[in-house]
This record gives sequence, structure tokens and C-alpha cells, in this order.
Amino acid sequence: MSVIRVVWGTAAGPTGTAAYDAALADAGVENYNLVPLSSILPADASLAVVGTAPDLGAAGNGLYVVQGRAPAGPDETAAAGIGWARSESGRGVFYEAAGGTERAVRTEIEAGLAAGRDLREWTFVEEETVVRRVEGPPDERACAVVLAAFGESRPLL
Repeated sequence: MSVIRVVWGTAAGPTGTAAYDAALADAGVENYNLVPLSSILPADASLAVVGTAPDLGAAGNGLYVVQGRAPAGPDETAAAGIGWARSESGRGVFYEAAGGTERAVRTEIEAGLAAGRDLREWTFVEEETVVRRVEGPPDERACAVVLAAFGESRPLL
């Protein structure tokens, strides 16, 4: 199996969508159609926290992701994050969250991961979280994203 890359970006723009697109560009995934996944980590996947994605294929391809996304208005602060817990076998769970502060996002991720661990009869041995914060400029919107990008992109047609 290929690599799951944890990437992130923050940016501002004249609209919420423009800020989101710019945050995706900061993460290196702006040219893909993001396909959301629920939150299970396959046992045979390697995971790399890289910040910015390398070239993952042709523009317009689909890219499977678990995504935390936090929009912020002018003069607002927001944070997005993803956490994961892995078991001895390598299987695991992701949990994504967004909120007004890094602390609130971390707290929600911790609670979500605890609930996910409790649902499964796996022995968990590893847990990690990545959270990024953004502040909206006075005259623009902003966005923070943290994504787990699964492998390479794939043609949609």
C-alpha cells in the first residue's frame, strides 16, 4: 500500500471559497478533486507527516482524503486538525475537527479518538495530532485545513 500523507495549509482570500482554495494550495492539494473518506486507517498503510504534498498526479484527478477544515471571517480566528490512533496491527482511526481555538480542536480530537478506540477491540499503541490555526485579516476570509491524503490521485473519468 502507498503512503498516507498528513498535509496542512492556511490562507486568506476575498471569499470563503477563495480562502479555502488558497489553503489547499498551501497544502499542495489544490489541483485535485477531494473525495472525503470516513476515518479508518488501513493496517498496511504507512503514514508520513509532511506538511506539503508532493505531486500526486494529474490535475483534476480524485484524491481520497480525511479533512479538517476551519473557515474564519474577517478578524476571526479558527483552527482545524486531524488526529489518529494506531493499533499494534497498524489499523487505526482518524478523527478530524474544527473550531475557534487550537485548544478546542485538540480537545475534540482527543475525545473523538477516545470514543473511536472504545468502539474497537484493538490494542492501540500510537496517537498523534496535527492542528493549524488561522486569523482572518480585517477585509478578507481565511481558512485552515489539515488533510490526510491517501496515496496518489486517481482519474475520475
